[in-house]
Amino acid sequence: MPAAGQRLAESLVAEVSGLVSPPDVCLRVAELMQDENTTADRLGELIRRDPNLTARLLKLVNSAHYGLRGRVDTVTRAITMIGMRELYHLVLAVSAVKSFSSIPNSLVNMDTFWRHSIFTGLIARGLAREARVLHPERLFISGLLHDIGSLVLYFRLHELSCTLLTQADGDEDILHLSEQEALGFTHADLGALLLRQWSLPETMQEAVRLHHQPFAVEIPTVDTALLALANKLANRSKIGAFCENPRDSGGPSRLLIEAAQLDPDDFDSEAVIGEAGLSFTETVSILAA
Repeated sequence: MPAAGQRLAESLVAEVSGLVSPPDVCLRVAELMQDENTTADRLGELIRRDPNLTARLLKLVNSAHYGLRGRVDTVTRAITMIGMRELYHLVLAVSAVKSFSSIPNSLVNMDTFWRHSIFTGLIARGLAREARVLHPERLFISGLLHDIGSLVLYFRLHELSCTLLTQADGDEDILHLSEQEALGFTHADLGALLLRQWSLPETMQEAVRLHHQPFAVEIPTVDTALLALANKLANRSKIGAFCENPRDSGGPSRLLIEAAQLDPDDFDSEAVIGEAGLSFTETVSILAA
């Protein structure tokens, strides 16, 4: 990123930092996750102090998102069923949607924005499971947050964003290139900066930064390839595209599928999209309500 673009990008993120700071409970859960002596009871006790967070977490754990047998009624039981790391990722998901929804926007349809974000996350998680990566829920978080930089652009550079959206005419890849040309950075760059502000892992930051250009680096990480693939598939779907009238830019390349550690000869885009759709409506109702 050019120096002038870097300065502008960092200033834009700084201007909205007060609006999107992670809530205290999220920070304290993150601290506990760094402590190897943390127990399920200790983590559950902390989360239960936030009734709204607790209610949403239990709804997610009991939803088709996980497909668990039997009802989970307590946070401690949820941790036992899905693990502390997975529950932490859900805390991030609920906290992030609540925080980033506070950015005022009149340019973008926020329902469409969160539908695309959640659908991309569900696809990314499904692909991660298929690729047998550890802790696939982190890919749900990457997908959920991959376009948060767009909210900053819509909020702080409203007129320019409107112009670029019109020029893109439903093609998100064109929008990405237009942002780079006009600003020296993109919504993906801003998203990565926001994830850094939330102290999220560098692999997640890189995946968000490169979700439109995974091969900008010689060998993309598996997470980067999975997120780029998920974003492309979400934009080909009827319910999870980034705008109301998306333009079909073609299916994923064989090279991208291979980079995601999947078999191109056995890859079925429609099946992947359909699987994500099974838990989509319920997940949207819990997270974006």
